[in-house]
Amino acid sequence: MTTEQPWPWPETMDALAAAPGSHRVLLDNDRVRVLEVVIEPGAHEPEHTHQAPSVMIVDEPARIRYYAGGTLRFESPARPPAPPGVRVRWLEPEGPHSVENIDQRRYHAIRVELK
Repeated sequence: MTTEQPWPWPETMDALAAAPGSHRVLLDNDRVRVLEVVIEPGAHEPEHTHQAPSVMIVDEPARIRYYAGGTLRFESPARPPAPPGVRVRWLEPEGPHSVENIDQRRYHAIRVELK
């Protein structure tokens, strides 16, 4: 990834270092890093960062709370279970954030980070 500004957070905040309980490397080479993201019901992962832009592929959605810089920024609405299917979205690099699973089912996703 090339940016005009240097990344302001230390490597210790990288998802693999700061939140290894919810992030696992599936593939890492000079072009991409592919992470499996699993957040069990009731779990709140530690604050961490993602330096590269990425594609997030959520194949097991769950109700979550998303915190940025320690502040609640988003909470999934209560609703009937979502219809089956994969959700894909583009994500820019993310500064310090964490996710809390407030559902009774696990959250599972694949995050493809572009280097």
